[in-house]
Amino acid sequence: MFYFVKMPSLLRKMMSGRVWDIATEERILYLTFDDGPDPIITEKVLDLLSQYSAKACFFCVGANVQKYAATYGRIINDGHSIGNHTMQHLNASKVGDSEYLQGVKAAKVFIDSKLFRPPYGRLSNFLEKQIEAAGINLKVVMWSILSGDFDPNITAEKCRDNVLLNAKAGDIIVFHDSEKAQEKMLFALEATLKYFIEQGFRFEALSYNLIEKELEK
Repeated sequence: MFYFVKMPSLLRKMMSGRVWDIATEERILYLTFDDGPDPIITEKVLDLLSQYSAKACFFCVGANVQKYAATYGRIINDGHSIGNHTMQHLNASKVGDSEYLQGVKAAKVFIDSKLFRPPYGRLSNFLEKQIEAAGINLKVVMWSILSGDFDPNITAEKCRDNVLLNAKAGDIIVFHDSEKAQEKMLFALEATLKYFIEQGFRFEALSYNLIEKELEK
């Protein structure tokens, strides 16, 4: 399984209309969680974040929000932000544009957010323009650090090191609050929180206003 732990600048320049990190001189990191909510795993994540007084952004799958409304409600009540991750975790390279657009619109009914992250990070510039043309009014948020918690071929320690050895101020970090990722994710998440807080960092939630300002730079 091949992927970039730290997103190369060349790829970021090719998709410059998206947000990859937040320019800041402050010691701030931005945790994000994809694919939830899950009534067991997301609750564990929320407990950890609360323990360390950390905030994050959860890019939610609409179908999961529909099924697990109580957990989704807790995300919001705990002061975290949310984003659209399509209704059924659609892969843009495997479905038609119209089906993908419909999946984004359907999720928006349940997820009141102007932030959007494409599942698998797959979204052509052409499809992105179609989303804009459809008037859905979403800001595309990518990432600068990928933990690799979804990778069955790495250890929990490697997942932790992917973050600890690469993250710097302003980075957007991806974890997954999903069943297949939970063991590595929970181990790496707690290590990340503990290490960076000891280094004087704080963890804040992404917001629409913050993303909009970043895109204006």
